[in-house]
Amino acid sequence: MVSFTIDGQEFQAEEGQTVLEVARRAGIRIPTLCYHPALEPYGACRLCTVEVQWGRRVSLQTACTYPVREGLEVRTMSPPVIKARQMILELLLARCPNVPLIQDLAREYGIERSRFKTEDPEENCILCGLCARVCNELVGTGAINFASRGTSRLVGPPFLEKTEACIGCGACAIVCPTGAIQIVGEEEAIYEELPLGPTSAIYVPSLQAIPRVPVIDENSCIYFRRDGQGCQVCEVLCEAKAINHEAKEEFLDLEVGAIILATGFANFQPDQLTQYSYGNSPNVISGIEFERMSNSAGPTGGEILTADGKPPERVAIIHCVGSRDEHANVHCSRVCCMYALKQAHLVRDKTNAEVFEFYMDMRSFGKGYEEFYERVREEGVIFVRGRGTEVVVGKDGKLTVKAEDTNLGRPVSATVDMVILGAGLVPQPDADKVAQIFGIGRSPDGFFMEAHPKLRPFHTNTDGVFLAGACQAPRDIPDTVAHANAAAAEALALIDAKEVTLAPISSVVVEELCAGCKTCIGLCPFKAITFISRNGTGVAEINEALCKGCGTCAAACPAGAITARHFTVQQILAQIEGLFR
Repeated sequence: MVSFTIDGQEFQAEEGQTVLEVARRAGIRIPTLCYHPALEPYGACRLCTVEVQWGRRVSLQTACTYPVREGLEVRTMSPPVIKARQMILELLLARCPNVPLIQDLAREYGIERSRFKTEDPEENCILCGLCARVCNELVGTGAINFASRGTSRLVGPPFLEKTEACIGCGACAIVCPTGAIQIVGEEEAIYEELPLGPTSAIYVPSLQAIPRVPVIDENSCIYFRRDGQGCQVCEVLCEAKAINHEAKEEFLDLEVGAIILATGFANFQPDQLTQYSYGNSPNVISGIEFERMSNSAGPTGGEILTADGKPPERVAIIHCVGSRDEHANVHCSRVCCMYALKQAHLVRDKTNAEVFEFYMDMRSFGKGYEEFYERVREEGVIFVRGRGTEVVVGKDGKLTVKAEDTNLGRPVSATVDMVILGAGLVPQPDADKVAQIFGIGRSPDGFFMEAHPKLRPFHTNTDGVFLAGACQAPRDIPDTVAHANAAAAEALALIDAKEVTLAPISSVVVEELCAGCKTCIGLCPFKAITFISRNGTGVAEINEALCKGCGTCAAACPAGAITARHFTVQQILAQIEGLFR
C-alpha cells in the first residue's frame, strides 16, 4: 500500500492503481470521455488531466494512466488543470459542436463557444477510441478500428464498408460517450419489443425477484455467441466473483424427506385470441407488460407512454382475457380484476387519461379490495359491464374496442390510444410432466390437484409431496404466502416425525397367481409397484408405504392376482347382502 493525497485528502491504495481509479472510489469527480473500467487506460481525450507533484517535480498528467506512488500529491482543480481542460474542451467543441455532453462540460468550465474553426457541424465522433478498443480487446471481432491519420483520422469498419465480422452486439454503441454510433433499426426493434424493451445479455427475470439474482442470456451474451471467446466484462467487474462463464448445468440426485412443489403459473398469451389484435399494434399490451412499463426501472422510467413516446389520452382495460372463456379457459384467474383496477389507478394517476374498464363481473373478494374498487370508481374510471369482444386497429394507429354493455343492453365501442389486456393465469406448460414425475393428479383446468379442497388444500395424494402457491390454483400474493407457509409447516412436521402412520388401505399381490406380465407397474400412478425375481421367474411387489389403495392395479390385472385390501370381492358382496337384510 502507498500513501498519497488528492486535493489535500490522504488516501491509501495498492501500488499500480491509477489516480482516476482511486478518485472515483473516493467520490472525487474527474471528467473523462475515454475511460472504461474494463479496458486498459488510454488517455485519448485528455480531459482527466490533473496536476501531480512528486518531490519537487510538478507536471500535468492524465489521471487514467498515471499510477499512484508514495508521497504523491494530486490536485484536480488547480488553475493549470482548469486552463488545460478549457483548451481541451474548446478543441472538442470545435470538432463536435452539437454534442450535448460536450456542450454541458464546456459550460461547466465557462466556455460557451470555441475559438477554433468547425469543419463539420454534424460531426459527433471525438476519436476517443472506446468503440475500436471494446470491439478488438473485449469482443474480439475487429469489426471497427481507426483509419487514416492526422486531421483525416476517423473510425469505421475496414475500408469503411459493411463487414461480416460485425456480430451486431452493440458494444461499440453502448460505450460511445457522444452517441456517434447507432445500431441500424434499433428504434424499430425497441418499438417491436415495447413495453418490455430489448433483451440485454444480463437481466433480472423479475424486477421484484427475491433474491434479486440476475441471469445471463446465452443467446445475447458475446462470450457464448463467439463460442467461448472475448468479453467476460461482467466477470472482471463483479466484486463478489459470482460469475463463472464455464459453469455447466448440473443434475443432482437428492434423498429428501418431503417435497414442496412451487412451480407457479404461466401467463396466458393473448395472441391465442386473435380478436384482441395482440401483436398487430405495439399499443395493445398485456397486463404484465404494463407492469414492466409502469415500473421505475422499466424501459420508460415508469412513464406510461404509447409506442410513439407520448402519454395516452384514452386507455381501455379488458378483463378476463383467456379466463372464463369457452374458447380459452373456463376457470376464473381471481387476480385479474384487482390488478386491472390497480392499473387503471396508475394510468389515472400518471397521465390523467380517460380510462375504460370492460369487465364481466367485478370479483373484489379480499380484505380492502371492495374499498379499493370504490376508490377507483371515484377517480373517474368508466366501467362498462360486458366483455370486450374485439380490438380493431385503424389505419391511423388508433384502437377501437368493441363490447356489449349488459346494463344498457346494446353494443358499445370506444376509440383509445392504448389497450391493456388483463390476461389470466394458466398452468405451467410442463405441469403434466411434473405431475407424472411426482405421482400427483391435475384438476380439469390443468393445475395440480389437492388431496381435499377444504381439509387438505396443500396436500397431494402422494405422501410427502405438498403444493405451495399458484401451482395448485390461481392465487394473489397474500393467499400464496399463506398457502406456502402452511405447506412448509406441514413438510417440517413430516420431517420431524419419528414415525409415520400409514393408511390401512392398500393393494396386495397374490404371488401364486402373478404371471409377471408387468401390466400393473406401468399403470400405478404412485410408482408403488416393482418387479422382483422369485423362484426363477418374477412377480410384482407392492410397497405399502407408497400405495394409496386406488385399485387401478387390481382392476387391470389380467390374472386377478392383485386385490385391494379391505375391498375384496367377498367383502363387497357381503356389504351388498347386508343392505337387503
